[in-house]
Amino acid sequence: MTFTASAPRATSAGPKSAGPGAYKSRLAEILRVDHAGELGAVYIYRGQRAVLDRRSPETQATLANMEAQERHHLETFETLLTERGVRPTLMSPLWRLAAFGMGAATALISERAAHACTEAVETVIEAHYADQIAELRTREPELVETIQRFRAEEIEHLDEAVDKGARDAPGYTALFAIITAACKTAIKVSEKV
Repeated sequence: MTFTASAPRATSAGPKSAGPGAYKSRLAEILRVDHAGELGAVYIYRGQRAVLDRRSPETQATLANMEAQERHHLETFETLLTERGVRPTLMSPLWRLAAFGMGAATALISERAAHACTEAVETVIEAHYADQIAELRTREPELVETIQRFRAEEIEHLDEAVDKGARDAPGYTALFAIITAACKTAIKVSEKV
């Protein structure tokens, strides 16, 4: 089964006023949360690999490739934070621990549960990136191009997870709901803190 990327959706998010300070603040939130999300993704894959690398060479290669792409995304957002003078979220130490734990815990349940985790995370991130693309399209074309590339890779991860049996994981519906709720909460917190 393949996830079909929809066109970026219109969003109501954005600066509360048209002033440059509001825009700069909103852009800082976007960069901060994207950095936090990519940090979380790297640590989810590290947690999954800590459990699954010993089980299957095919899975090991898949997870290593996904983690490498997420590391590239993370490094890109680290550079953007520095260039734009934006601090990362203060929650980074907690996000590292929580993400590693989520990755390892789902992998301990089963390989399919680990894929369900990936599907849930990437579902939230794909939609989040689509909203950002719509919001930033006219003011940040270079950033939009970067986010579009990363969104395409996140969709590939989502598709791969579904193809590997994510939806056949034990407790799939509950896992998906819990993980998507956790991701959405982390996004809201990371924007502000």
